[in-house]
Order: sequence, then C-alpha cells, then structure tokens
Amino acid sequence: MNIDKSKSLYERATKVIPGGVNSATRRLSQPYSWEWAEGAYIRDADGNTYLDYHAAFGPIVLGHNDPAVNAAVVEALNGPDMVGVGVTEQEIQLAEKVVQYVPSAEMALAFSSGSEATYMAVRLARGVTGREKLIKFQGTFHGWHDYLLMNVISPADKIGKKDPGSAGQLQDAIDNTIIVPFNDLAATERAIAENPGQIAAIFMEAIPHNIGCVLPRQDFVEGLRRLCDQHGIVLVFDEVITGFRHGLGGYQSVLGVKPDISTFAKAIANGYPCAIIAGKRELMLQFSTAPGGKVFVGGTYNGHPVGSAAALATIAALEDGTVHERTFRLGDRMRAGLAEIAGRLGIPMVSAGFGSVFTPYFMSGNIERYEDLLANDTARDVAFRQGMCDRGIFMLPLPLKRNHISAAHTDADVDRTLETAETVLRTIG
Repeated sequence: MNIDKSKSLYERATKVIPGGVNSATRRLSQPYSWEWAEGAYIRDADGNTYLDYHAAFGPIVLGHNDPAVNAAVVEALNGPDMVGVGVTEQEIQLAEKVVQYVPSAEMALAFSSGSEATYMAVRLARGVTGREKLIKFQGTFHGWHDYLLMNVISPADKIGKKDPGSAGQLQDAIDNTIIVPFNDLAATERAIAENPGQIAAIFMEAIPHNIGCVLPRQDFVEGLRRLCDQHGIVLVFDEVITGFRHGLGGYQSVLGVKPDISTFAKAIANGYPCAIIAGKRELMLQFSTAPGGKVFVGGTYNGHPVGSAAALATIAALEDGTVHERTFRLGDRMRAGLAEIAGRLGIPMVSAGFGSVFTPYFMSGNIERYEDLLANDTARDVAFRQGMCDRGIFMLPLPLKRNHISAAHTDADVDRTLETAETVLRTIG
C-alpha cells in the first residue's frame, strides 16, 4: 500500500504535536492518517480503504458516522450549546435511560471520558468510606490517573510487583494501590485481611478487555460482592468498554451481580464524547452536585448537548435488541471461523471473545488471568495483525488487543476476513 501522504502528515504532526499523535496508543510503527469513515470502513489519507475492526478502541458499535446518531447531533446543535448552569432535558433523559437499563444504577452523572468517570469513582469511594487503599487486578486498565494506572500489560519480571504506567505518578498513589491476580478470590481475600479496615474500593473491569478478552469466573465475581459487603468496601465495575456494547445493562446484567458503582463510556455514544458514573442512590448523593454532598464533582463539558444527544440516539438504536443479536451472531461466526482455520493449519490459537468482541491469542491452554497470557506468541500475534492490515483489514497491530464488530459489518465481511486470515496464517506459519 502507498502511504506517502500519511507519512508526510505524520512528519508534519511531529513538529507541533509530541510524537505526532494526541494519545500514546495512537502511535504505531507505521504512521496512519485518516480522512474518511463510514459504516464498517475507514480510509487513510492515501486512499487506502480498510475494513475496520479496531473501531477506535471500541466506541463504534453501530458503525462509523451512523446517520441516526449524526442527525441527533445536528439537531442538538440547533439547541443550547453550553449554558453552564442548570440542566437540559437531554441530560435528564440520558440519566433516565441509564437508570432504566443498568441493573445497579439508581442515579447517574455524565462526563466526557472514561478516565474522568473512573477517577470520580475513586474519589467517591474514598470520600464515603474514609479509607485510602484500592484494589485493582493485574492486566486491567481504568484510565490515565495516578491511582489505577499500573500493572496493565506488565513484563514477566514485574508480575507480583508494582508496575506504574507513567513517570510522574505520586508514590503515595502507587503505595495505596494493591495489585491482585484476576479471577483469584483467595488472593483478594488475603489482600483485604492484610489491610484491615483500609480498603476503600475494589475496581474490576467487567471483562478485562484491555488485554483482549479474559472472562471473569462467576464464582469470582460473586465472591467479590460478598467480600465487599462483609468489609464495607465499595465494589466498582468499570464498564467503559463492556457497557452498551455487550448489552444495554452492561456485562453486569449477564453476570447477575450488582456493583455499588459502575462507569461507562465508549459505545454509549457511538464515538462522541460521553461517559457516565452510576450507582446506588445513597452513594451518588454524596457528590457535591447534591445538597450536602461532600465529594466534589465538576466539569464544564459534563452532560454536553452533543454527547448526550449521541448517547440517546445510540441507546435508541440498541433498544429493540436486533443490533446485539446481529453483532453477537457475527462474533460467534468470527471466533469459530478463526479457531477452525488455526486448528486445521496446526497453529496454536485460543479464539477468545464475547458478543461482538474477538481476540485471537497465539497460544494453547486456559486463560483466566493476565499471567496466562505471558505464553502468547507476541511475534506471531503482531505478524498476523500486521498481515491483516496490509491486506485491507484493520486490526490494531499490537499484541493482545481486542477487535470489535459493529452493526455495520455483514456476513460477507466476516467471510472476507476469514479468507484473508487463512491466507495470512499460512504466510506466517
């Protein structure tokens, strides 16, 4: 593929944007510059069109530039832009929809990004418990803030140790975050016992999608709920990725376990900025938006008309269940097809996923936690993804990353993807 213009734009960008991109995970070994997106397809500045499974890290659940979502945004632009006080009816409607569909949600607040929502969950948990320590799980990601940005995709020698994600994190933040293996209830119980009366919250990605798709065991999640009830700990489900993509009720509706607080973003608004924190009424009323609330919350763009309109239109498109039925069916076809091809070619692969998400791991055996993924053949993983990109099917060419099917994908797209996958797998061996 010719990428001369993309390279030129990247070089231009590096002169005024650090590294040429506005988010660290957007910088790849090959520069990409985009000019168009519609449905299941994206096109770069050089005119190369790709069938897109990256979906901007997951927000695109209906397809790029969904006409109904865009129409709702255009209509919102004819109303108030930003007033700065009070509330709009759209903000109320959005909160009502979240409360209607999310099992644990009794009240909701709107933000612009998932990192904001998870940070506010940290502050709320500490504010209501008077405790400082947090528990998170190895391999999970909860945003860019100091308290949870650690031990995501860690090298083997960092397992069981603190692995901060950035320079500049406060040592106090690092010290007050306890890392536990995912799906390990006994280790979680030990961490609580070793820090009696000090744990404010347990944060769990409803599915750890930042390392592909590692499903939580039912007994593990039920055990977390029980431990939190026993010890007065706030249980937080981070559904920034799973929420709305895996069902209007989030993945918690699949698990049948209610957290105290949930966070949402990404697929809630099909690519427009919108995020939600929702949960129990008695906890949510501790935010300073409510009279007497002691946990400060603010944000000029919270509940922005554009994001709220996009979210309402996205939820409306999901309400009859046909989008989830379609994308789940295509996801099943994709996962089964990849597994069949790999098995026939004698290539070790675990074709993992849930619903519209699929992740091929180049390894054998059961996968229950991040540590199991150290067996993944990184070189083969990246070679497969890059080979797909080179043939016009965009899968983020980084190891362990998930792929997303949208409502705009078709059976023909899946057929093409599987045919191309077989070609690539035969090539890389």
